[in-house]
Amino acid sequence: MGTNLSARGARRRTIIAAGALAIVGAVALTGCSSSDESATGDVGLTFMNQSRGQEAALTQLAQQYTKKTGVKVTVETPGPVDYLPKLQAKAQSRSMPDIYSSFDASQMAPFYKAGWAMDLSAELNAGWSKNFSPAVLKMSTFQEGNNLGVKPGIYSVHWETQTYGFLINPALTGMSAKKPPATTAEFIDALAARGAKFSIAASQTPSIIQSLASNWLTDADIEATLNGKSSWKQDGWRNAFQFLVDLKKAGVLANDSIPGGQDDHPNVESSFFTKSMGAIYDAAPGVSVGLRTNPEFEEYFSIGLPKAPGSVHDPRSPGIPGKGAVINPRGDHPKEALAFVKWLTEPEQQAVFAKTARILPSNPELLASADIPTQLAGFAAGVKNMQIMSTTFTPDVITAIRAESQRLVLGETTVDEALTTIQAAQDRTS
Repeated sequence: MGTNLSARGARRRTIIAAGALAIVGAVALTGCSSSDESATGDVGLTFMNQSRGQEAALTQLAQQYTKKTGVKVTVETPGPVDYLPKLQAKAQSRSMPDIYSSFDASQMAPFYKAGWAMDLSAELNAGWSKNFSPAVLKMSTFQEGNNLGVKPGIYSVHWETQTYGFLINPALTGMSAKKPPATTAEFIDALAARGAKFSIAASQTPSIIQSLASNWLTDADIEATLNGKSSWKQDGWRNAFQFLVDLKKAGVLANDSIPGGQDDHPNVESSFFTKSMGAIYDAAPGVSVGLRTNPEFEEYFSIGLPKAPGSVHDPRSPGIPGKGAVINPRGDHPKEALAFVKWLTEPEQQAVFAKTARILPSNPELLASADIPTQLAGFAAGVKNMQIMSTTFTPDVITAIRAESQRLVLGETTVDEALTTIQAAQDRTS
């Protein structure tokens, strides 16, 4: 399958605990739709939306579509923390929405395998694919033999491209968008010099580790590890985890810890957008969260991860198809749902998302010609060389990376011991 639809994030926002993944896999997600009878009267669609950052734009477009076609689209936004539990409950009660937000692959896979997602491959091959960059399509594709056991196909389409990096408050850190730190060592030194703090959520540690490891590992090397064909005990992975130790030793890691829990990432973002945190690790959608959280705060910028001292390659962000949609083929109106999602991904509508919600579009022409604001510039630069994987982290590995990252900065384990634990998790699922 395509790349980091897994732990990276993230996109997108908060990732529920891995224990919930096991529950999702165990519960009866299969079953008939809420009604197998043909609909009569006016057509109404429900879109269950994960992202509060795009809610205003999505609602605006839904209303526009209703005026245009007469098809009423109701947008429901439970929020990033509640989204997956509520989607799971919908599956259990066989009352799934007509359309729902895509999420990282490891957590969406149970829904795909249970038949709650339409395979869009034929429609994309028939010309719809022109609305998306080849990279986004590749990242959205489940290949034969993928490590999540999903039938080959494409089950989601995306109007956003996501990369990862740092959000930086220059007033607190003294850093400048015109001359950002060139290396991770310079980044840490700049924070230490001003007494500024850095924070990363435990749910985001898999993606930062993968980003950092790319200083020494090629995409093929990383992919081989994720497929269980290469060892986690390579120096690239070891050096990546060492960065977390270095943050702690320098005294720049907020609260000397990595926060966890269901709301870990929203809390980290909130600390930044309320201007109490100097820098955080985040994905591009964080900018849209900032616009909603504190629209008056715009004096910040983004950068990709700087090079690490002694690196062999330029660091590359994991790439993720961002905000998008999955169509429920068992709903009352799958054809109408497909028509709406097709319309939603056309360049004109993608431009509304980009302008209103400050997200990076997936349409290649829009992405190339967009007037990218300073807050998104660092993330946009990362699109050019982002990692495009044909595999992803397994749930067990995600859980292990998060837990070991937290233990590492608390001094409860060493880097080598952490890698041994992660390798064991990989071996269980490879």
